[in-house]
Amino acid sequence: MADTPSSRLAALGITLPKAAAPRYAYVPVSRHGDLLFVSGQLPKGEDGEVTVTGRVGDDVTLEVAQDAARQCTLQGLACAAEYAGGIDALTSVVRVTGFVSSAPDFHAQPTVLDACSEMLGEIFGEAGRHARSAVGVAALPRRAPVEIEFIFAVGGSA
Repeated sequence: MADTPSSRLAALGITLPKAAAPRYAYVPVSRHGDLLFVSGQLPKGEDGEVTVTGRVGDDVTLEVAQDAARQCTLQGLACAAEYAGGIDALTSVVRVTGFVSSAPDFHAQPTVLDACSEMLGEIFGEAGRHARSAVGVAALPRRAPVEIEFIFAVGGSA
């Protein structure tokens, strides 16, 4: 079996969810040249609803926030893969920006985002290494504890 993102997903026992449809006035993915910009993704279940709510450090633990970050990552991959024609069309992860709804004394936003970065490394190997920001915020849409946006490189140009 070829060493591809899709084969790594299969080996990890991961199936991408259905790409989330936006509820507001934006597109989930836009392309400029060989870059795909994926709008911020929330930790949603199959029903499209946010699976966990609250602020990290208050009513959401670090471990639950990391699980939420993994859900955001799978949602972002699903959107990018749908747009690009499959996950194997994504040639690398360029940048990740994560927002963590944080209690005033919570300062482990990078640790929350490590769950996303590590998952991308498992799926893309060396091509999964990326630039990143982890930002603490007072609140996120739909009371989500984590929101993550992505930039992926794809082959060819628009």
